[in-house]
Amino acid sequence: MKYGLFLGCNIPFNRPDVEVSMREIFPALGIELDDLRGQSCCPTWGTLPSIDVVGWCAVAARNLALGEERGIDLMTACNSCYGSLNEARHKMLTNPEIMEKVNEILAKIGKKYEGRAKCRHVAWVLYKDVGLEKLRESIKFSLEGLTVAVQPGCHFLWPSKVYPDKEEDPFNPKVLREICEALGADAPYYSRLIDCCGMGALRSTDPEKSFKLVKDKLECIKEEIDADLIVTTCSSCLIQLDDAQEQLRKKGEINFSIPVFHLVQIVAICMGFDPSRVAGICVTPRDEVIKKILENEVR
Repeated sequence: MKYGLFLGCNIPFNRPDVEVSMREIFPALGIELDDLRGQSCCPTWGTLPSIDVVGWCAVAARNLALGEERGIDLMTACNSCYGSLNEARHKMLTNPEIMEKVNEILAKIGKKYEGRAKCRHVAWVLYKDVGLEKLRESIKFSLEGLTVAVQPGCHFLWPSKVYPDKEEDPFNPKVLREICEALGADAPYYSRLIDCCGMGALRSTDPEKSFKLVKDKLECIKEEIDADLIVTTCSSCLIQLDDAQEQLRKKGEINFSIPVFHLVQIVAICMGFDPSRVAGICVTPRDEVIKKILENEVR
């Protein structure tokens, strides 16, 4: 099995250890990665999708065409990329006039998109293609004894109709919880599980509202399940939940800290890859919980 590794912008620029995690775990799990040379921004929400639908679809189609030329789908660890690429694909497949205009643009650079290639999310590749049983068999260290608060993030769940894989019930998502449970954790439901973290355009335009959302979510996690760590599928949620905690603590608005990991980082640590390489960048300290994981060696 082979995928085009679509990194987007956020991961390479802000959290390259997430990229390292992907490059470590997937080959070890039997999935080949193509670097998809020539890839660009997806482009994400708040940029082209807001002002030029055809332009947005053309950039997305160019990225998807890179995979289509190789006969492979794309795979990403970024919820924004996952949402933007698949929604653009849906837009083109359901609007022939948009697809025609997009291919007129692509023809100028010798490319064409026919709608075959799509974008998969790393969580779904782990859940469906690798499978929970193989994942259990691949870990060297377990999350046993630890409680995980999962954060799927908005664009992992909605708009579900455009995604190649979708939760059975996006209002009660289970995929990320089941993956964490396969790693040995307790991953209980909490009442703000599907709430937005407040990242993205809101943090840029109204930081006060953005930090209110993340504060409410963090307090809910602490009060309802007292989680040892947070695991998310989204690079933006990762940055927001990690970075905002320090700012909220400095303001005296919270008096606790919960380490935050991207899903691929926690899988990489459990598989025995060097934590300093796969999870070395953070604001909220992770050392104590990583130490606990490394003490749970699977016999």
